[in-house]
Amino acid sequence: MAKQELLRGYLIVGTDELKRRATLTRLRSRLDAGLEAFNLDERSAAADLDAGELLASLYTAPVGPLRLVIVHAADKLSKEASEALIGYLGKPNPSCTLALVADRLAKNMRLYKAVAALGKQAVIDCSPIEARDLPGHVKKLAQAHGIAIDVPAAQELIARVGDTTTMLDTQIAALAGFCRDSGTIRKADVEEHIARTAEVKPWPFLDALSSRDASGALAQYRLLGGDQAIRILSLLAARIRELICARSMEERETASLLARELGKADWQVRSHPRWARAFKAGELERALRACASSDAALKRGGNADQVMIDLILSICDRRSVGSQAISEGI
Repeated sequence: MAKQELLRGYLIVGTDELKRRATLTRLRSRLDAGLEAFNLDERSAAADLDAGELLASLYTAPVGPLRLVIVHAADKLSKEASEALIGYLGKPNPSCTLALVADRLAKNMRLYKAVAALGKQAVIDCSPIEARDLPGHVKKLAQAHGIAIDVPAAQELIARVGDTTTMLDTQIAALAGFCRDSGTIRKADVEEHIARTAEVKPWPFLDALSSRDASGALAQYRLLGGDQAIRILSLLAARIRELICARSMEERETASLLARELGKADWQVRSHPRWARAFKAGELERALRACASSDAALKRGGNADQVMIDLILSICDRRSVGSQAISEGI
């Protein structure tokens, strides 16, 4: 985009704020310096967005070679405005570039198709990065700030601030100032300088338990807190049922259909067959019965932490947990 001639329209679609911001920055940089006030029009697809005014802005001649019109929240355009833009894109102003910004827009929508017809580069994917790719992405963000970050530090940063790329980039910039002399951001640096602001999610706990990593499961449970024991137990029982299903389908050589059977995306169940194989015959069923017993104990007013820790250790291999880890978990 920075070198080639701009298309007459783009669809910037996805919720990754850092990608969206970078794309819009590159678009704005193509305007003549000092003439942005004349050639840049940014609007939001509010209910009162007037289709006629929007078209008038798109057909306005620029002061110079290029005009840029940006429409935010384009997935919320009224039908009238959307139809007006579809018609416009069939015969666009050759001196204007339209940028539609949307969290999501289905490929079968007429507006999506109208933009895509403008060229191969017209649809710019700003989908969020998958969880498994985030640590690698954090390393790239750190490199852009002239510093390195090791994998444990990247994972800790994600755990503390979440997966929003703008927040990750902001915190890396701050850490770079603290760690410039050493040249590398370590986990201890993240723990010292970055407060935990992200909502703790249960998936790392469930994944650690599924892999029978008792130490990891205890550590993640401590982050979740005993006040959520009933909810955590419900999710845990659901995961055990999924693993039972995964094992059964693998035995029938139908594991490729697991995602469809469970109503999930492929990436969400990619590790399920491997995790299920770590349990011997009958262990998953015993784990499910243990979940039922723990649920009854919690409802009788049992100590939530003790009940959950006992359950975690019964599902995992207790011998894999050192006495210090068990003590910290309790």
